[in-house]
Amino acid sequence: MTVIIANDVPAFIRGHLKRWFIEPRPNVFVGTLNVRTHDKVMQFIVKHAPPEFGFLSITSWPNCQGYKMERFGPQGASGQQEMELSGISLIEALSSQTKK
Repeated sequence: MTVIIANDVPAFIRGHLKRWFIEPRPNVFVGTLNVRTHDKVMQFIVKHAPPEFGFLSITSWPNCQGYKMERFGPQGASGQQEMELSGISLIEALSSQTKK
């Protein structure tokens, strides 16, 4: 299963995502894709997304956590950023000094 949270989604990317996912709430897409289709969808998004496009994908994955996170676009705008520690994906809260 894949959950995608996207900000400022251009209409053509939203249309492409709706081929494979349902959109239960605005800018939240949920679906189950095989690995090949998942990779092609991610490549399409990265290739065509504008610079201000914020994107987070959480996908079922055979690792110790059971999922992987992929993020594109500006990081840290929410006051958080992804980090990896010993192969485990974590979300780090940025201090006000780090954001500057």
